[in-house]
Amino acid sequence: MKIAIIIGTRPEIIKMAPVLDEIEKRGIDYILIHTGQHYDHEMSDQFFLDLELKTPDFNIGVGSGSHGEQTALMMKGIENVLMSEKPDLVMVQGDTNAVMAGAIVGGKLHIPVGHVEAGLRSYDKTMPEEINRVVADACSKIYFVPTEESAINLIFEGITPHDIFITGNTVVDACIRNLKIAKKQSNIASNLDPEKELLTLTMHRPENVDNTQRLQNIVDALLEFKNLDIIFPVHPRTVKNLKNFSLYQKLKEKSHIKLIKPIGYLDFLLLLSNSKLVMTDSGGIQEEAITLNVPCITLRYNTERPETVKAGGNILVGADKEKIINSVNEILSNHNLYNRMQNALNPYGNGKASERIIDAILNAHDKNELNIKMPENIKGNVVHSLIKINTDINVSEYENRENAIVKIVYEGDLARFPYPQLNLKNKFIILDKFQ
Repeated sequence: MKIAIIIGTRPEIIKMAPVLDEIEKRGIDYILIHTGQHYDHEMSDQFFLDLELKTPDFNIGVGSGSHGEQTALMMKGIENVLMSEKPDLVMVQGDTNAVMAGAIVGGKLHIPVGHVEAGLRSYDKTMPEEINRVVADACSKIYFVPTEESAINLIFEGITPHDIFITGNTVVDACIRNLKIAKKQSNIASNLDPEKELLTLTMHRPENVDNTQRLQNIVDALLEFKNLDIIFPVHPRTVKNLKNFSLYQKLKEKSHIKLIKPIGYLDFLLLLSNSKLVMTDSGGIQEEAITLNVPCITLRYNTERPETVKAGGNILVGADKEKIINSVNEILSNHNLYNRMQNALNPYGNGKASERIIDAILNAHDKNELNIKMPENIKGNVVHSLIKINTDINVSEYENRENAIVKIVYEGDLARFPYPQLNLKNKFIILDKFQ
């Protein structure tokens, strides 16, 4: 078996690193295709060396450009590689332009696409990431979702549960893996004051940093936290707009706020692990925070990681000055609340996601379930039914008996994923049956 893995940004490399480890551990043939969507020094060979990974076999080098320009160049380059290498599976991770490009090309070439971290939805189509993840899922063949909630999102979009695997999120595997490397390589902890409570801040999303009022509100809130040591690695776009809106100097002159240049991933991971709180508008950091037991304040009004909020490790505050201030003060003053957030059950698993992903791929490959081919016969119309099951029978047994696919199981008002061994007695189900 041969797998083509497509990456284009730092988060993709980070989250795919443990998957690559597992592929190599099992002796599976693979090629690594780097689109070059992130093209700075940290995405050079040094970044792969820092994470103890091999350098990519192919680098398309698209660089900067509009979404359309980037995606088109990626698709062209990816298509050339896939047609030459003829892999059995294409793997993509997340929601970047590289993910969408890889999934479209793989689907068009009838090469099965495996989407790692599938099924996430913010339901905000002003976010380019939402468009990317929805399109990638439409083109994929096998889905590796972090949680049951993500799986249910896909089912309601028409994906069969048989193609969905709830694996947990590789971010947990990656944090465990890479924090060990960070402790060996990074010295950032030596620059921190152990006597002060540390809040790490990141902010880069256009809806925050391009909006004068929202950025003003966030800055005004930060100025109030004089008892915290705020470390703010500032994204270049954020620096530019802080200066354009006459806000940069306000932050710089405050002794409790330290504006620093963007730092490498390993340094950031160690910084985050030493933080009392993290404040961010990043999706990935919401995952890393709950994995590292750091309470998270999210500067957004929605999130495609709702599981972190439901688990109690994350609070959405948007760009509301008073809500930001009140939330931080409440977390720091309420010992019980802080402990609940710090010890929130991680919804993304126990660090075994990569193993589950490769197990699912090999099992599907051995059963010849990854092939994409034209239907050989007409199956007839699909009947969608809602029925109540009164007998003592599980999902797998029911599907075999009725020659049907159980799509969703309802326990009262709660939609559940149809796990094969889930008992259906006294539950409602939605099923598909061919006539």
